[in-house]
Amino acid sequence: MPEINVEMPVAGEPLRLLAVHAHPDDEASKGSASTAKYVSEGVQIMVVSCTGGERGDILNPGFELGERNISDVRKVEMQRAAEILGVSHRWLGFEDSGWPDGDPKPPLPPGCFADLALETVSAPLVEIVREFKPHVITTYDENGGYPHPDHIRTHEVSMYAWEKAADPNYETNQEPWAAAKLYYHHGFSKARVQAMHDACGALGIESPYQEWLDEWEDEDLVTNRVTARIDCANWFPVREAALKAHETQIDPNGSWFAIPNENLAEIWPTEDYELAISRIGEIVEETDLFEGLRGA
Repeated sequence: MPEINVEMPVAGEPLRLLAVHAHPDDEASKGSASTAKYVSEGVQIMVVSCTGGERGDILNPGFELGERNISDVRKVEMQRAAEILGVSHRWLGFEDSGWPDGDPKPPLPPGCFADLALETVSAPLVEIVREFKPHVITTYDENGGYPHPDHIRTHEVSMYAWEKAADPNYETNQEPWAAAKLYYHHGFSKARVQAMHDACGALGIESPYQEWLDEWEDEDLVTNRVTARIDCANWFPVREAALKAHETQIDPNGSWFAIPNENLAEIWPTEDYELAISRIGEIVEETDLFEGLRGA
C-alpha cells in the first residue's frame, strides 16, 4: 500500500460524514440523534443504504401493506426519514439478503448483497467515498451489531471502501480520498438496556427489556469498546420522528418509545461509538466524532 495523505478540512469547508447502513430504517435506529445534532451544526451528512430492505417483514402490527410492494413503500419511508434528519441519501443498489432462519440455516438467496463477491458490492461504495469525500465514516463492527448477513457484509464493504478509496492504485473515475476516521455504532450495550429497564421501574412503566436482559449471553462487551460518547439528547425527538417514518418496521406503541424522551435524556443522553481506525492520531476517549478535525 503506498503512502496515504489524509485530506484535512480547510478553513470555511464544511465537515462531512458518511454513514453506511444495511437497510432503510437502520439510519434511524443507529446514530440518528447525533446525525441530527451534526446537521444542525452545518456538517454535511450522506447516508448510504446498501440494500432496499426488500425481504424485511412487516414489524408494525398496525401497518397494512395491502396491494403495495414493500420495496416501494420502504423507498418512500427512507426518503421521509432522510428529510427529517436533513441528510442526503444514496442507495448502493443491492438486494436484501433476508434473515436466514432455521438450523442449519438455508443458503443465501442467489445474487443478494451478502451472496455477491466483496469486490462487486464494494465498488460503488468506493466511488461514493471518492465523490463525497467524507472526513468521517460510520458503520458496523465485525459482528454487524447483530449477525444479520447484510449487517456483517456492510462492515466488510465499509472496511474495503475505507482502504481502496484512499489507494491511488485502485482505479476509478474519481481521485483517491483518504477519510480521517472510521467509527462503529454501538447502540444497545447491556449497561444501557439495564439503565432503561431500571428507569421503567422508577417511572412505574412496565419494562419491555427484562426478557432481553435475561437472554444476554455475554458480559457487557459493547460498553468496553465504546470510545466516543456524543451528547445528543436535545435531538431525541428528531430520532423518534425518523424512526416513526419507517412505518413498516417501527411500532409507534412498541419498546422503542416505552420511555419518554425527557427521561431518556436523563438516564442515557449519548449515542455511543467506537473509533475503529484513525489516520490522524491515537484512539482516545472522545465526545465529538470530529475531534482533531475542527479548525484543522
